[in-house]
Amino acid sequence: MSESEKPPARNKLRNAWLDADARVDSALYRLGSALVRVGAGYSAFMERFSLSGWRRWLVGLTSEGFTIGTFGFIALLALALPAFRETSDDWLKRTELAVTFLDRYGNVVGERGVRQNDTVPLEDFPDYMLKAVLATEDRRFYEHFGIDVAGTLRAVVTNARAGGVRQGGSSLSQQLAKNLFLTNERTIERKIKEAFLALWLETRLSKSQILKLYLDRAYLGGGAYGADAAAKYYFGKSISEVNLAEAAMLAGLFKAPSKYAPHVNLPAARARASTVLDNLVEAGFMTEGQVFGARRNPATPIDRSDMAVPDYYLDYAFSEVRRLVDSLPKSVTERIFIVRTGLDPNIQKVAEASLDQSLRQFGKDYKVSQGAIVIMEPNGTLRSMVGGRDYGESQFNRATDALRQPGSSFKPFVYTVALMNGMKPNTMVQDAPICLGNWCPQNYGRSYMGSITLQTALQHSLNTVAVRLSERFGRQKIIDLAHQMGITSTLMPTAPLPLGAVEVTLVDMSTAYAVFANGGKSVYPHAVVEVRVANGGVVWRYDRDAPQPMQIIPPSVIDMINPMLNNVIENGTGRRSRLPDVKVAGKTGTTNAYRDAWFMAFTGNYVGGVWFGNDDYTSMNRMTGGSLPAMTWQKVMAYAHQGIEPKYIPGVGNQPAPKLDAAPTPIEVPGLDSTTRPITLSPRAADRLLGLEKQFRQAPPLPVPTGPTASVAGPSNPAN
Repeated sequence: MSESEKPPARNKLRNAWLDADARVDSALYRLGSALVRVGAGYSAFMERFSLSGWRRWLVGLTSEGFTIGTFGFIALLALALPAFRETSDDWLKRTELAVTFLDRYGNVVGERGVRQNDTVPLEDFPDYMLKAVLATEDRRFYEHFGIDVAGTLRAVVTNARAGGVRQGGSSLSQQLAKNLFLTNERTIERKIKEAFLALWLETRLSKSQILKLYLDRAYLGGGAYGADAAAKYYFGKSISEVNLAEAAMLAGLFKAPSKYAPHVNLPAARARASTVLDNLVEAGFMTEGQVFGARRNPATPIDRSDMAVPDYYLDYAFSEVRRLVDSLPKSVTERIFIVRTGLDPNIQKVAEASLDQSLRQFGKDYKVSQGAIVIMEPNGTLRSMVGGRDYGESQFNRATDALRQPGSSFKPFVYTVALMNGMKPNTMVQDAPICLGNWCPQNYGRSYMGSITLQTALQHSLNTVAVRLSERFGRQKIIDLAHQMGITSTLMPTAPLPLGAVEVTLVDMSTAYAVFANGGKSVYPHAVVEVRVANGGVVWRYDRDAPQPMQIIPPSVIDMINPMLNNVIENGTGRRSRLPDVKVAGKTGTTNAYRDAWFMAFTGNYVGGVWFGNDDYTSMNRMTGGSLPAMTWQKVMAYAHQGIEPKYIPGVGNQPAPKLDAAPTPIEVPGLDSTTRPITLSPRAADRLLGLEKQFRQAPPLPVPTGPTASVAGPSNPAN
């Protein structure tokens, strides 16, 4: 059928589609032409505003900077958002903790926190006190919006010219944000959070409220929180009564309270106060004539030389109280507590003096500048903690926060795993070269003993044997046991793991060794023994509310590992720690390049850990764990064991300790009889007293006398 002969209906349908297609094509063409004309017109219009040369670059940079700044602000805000969780509740009305700490004997040893009776209305502050704080910390406080960019730049230039800190870089609002919501860690993340929280504070509070909170919540040394508490502690008067010289000294404490605390370093405190007076004049708040009298007659604080405060210990105890308070029932609404700790003030003084004496006497020869000591009972009660040489110079607690490699003091965990998996102290092992890939560990003396017993290998701290044991039983088993025994840091299953190539803290290592002394049962390190509210009611007691210990290491294994550790002291690397008539078990530790030296050991009564090293990780002069650390440990423990009933180490028994050629040299401590430790109760007597205390608590109250008069039993009126 030809084209002309197709049915009319089909031709009509085809023609309709062709017509529609033509119309669509025409419409699209007209639309495209119109868009081209509009685009050309827009381009012609924009050409009038086009820039060239440096103007074009400036606009481009501004545009890019705005875009990057917007995205950067969003990213920083996202990073800071977690910090705002602390502001979710009614934080302004929330009462801060106020804690009075007692030692094991019930004597007050220090305070932490903010007490409500230490707050004074802002109008009662001397005008020069407020000016001294603002001149030193934030001169443009009433002008900026929370972040003082110009003031920060000025402070950087001023401090660079002075070669020290004369002016603060952070605004007063930023410092308050840190004090209220953040920690003291020096990280970029914290500074970002601090900045956003400062802006948030400025939108919620008036300038006077911010200044008042800053003066009330800042820590100013000596356990004093707030300007009024500091004035009472240092000068024995209220903040409203301080003179200009005293105000200048107090204002100088906000940045570095422990460094410039007058009871710690009076010359430094007076030098800092002089800087504050300079700031008052430079800021135009006072004239030179007005501050002249304060320069001529600097402030003199109350003599507190006889009130040594165990600040490292109290810092740790205060953080522990914070955690405990969060776990108390909601019915406990008190924020003022009296806390009895396990602190033995005499052992603490001896530990501090021993560390200081060791560093003064041997620090130069060994090229070592820092150390730390932890003493606890086998159940974890902390009797002493020294976190560094001088709290006034550095508040960083090396006993709790410094992650250092323990070296060979980590090996007992390896040997315990071997004993838990069927080996015995007399099992024969090979001390011979070994390589794991490209890593070939060597012994300290670069020699090998061949076929020896497991006990001999630990006695000589042989690296090759520890590595072989690790490969045989698995690194993960060692890690799991170390964590169960109290190591809280992350341990990686690397080849050098059995040689102590991991990072741990001294308090964690002391806790782990306490498991050996505690018969293989778990240990929870604690400074807090009892918590009472202000009216005397007990809200928490360790022996009642703490988790019950669990058996981590079987007693049969303890009966093997403890004699092996005792052998290290008697015949191995720890001989310098031996005590007269007291059995000791432990292990030395020395890391590569002599960056760390450890001595970890225990008796039946106490567990002690000693660490020496440098904060910047520089090498010491061939110091090993069996040298100065063991000697320092011996000094402290020789004193601690005087006047107490000795307990036996589990598994070691009551065999007499070998006689020493010479008794340990007593440590001299000002104000403390270094030769005789105060007599303490024997464990049996202490248990009996605790039993009596329990009976008194459980006994029903005495009946109240009835009748018009109450008869009194006496010689002439005997009781029936």
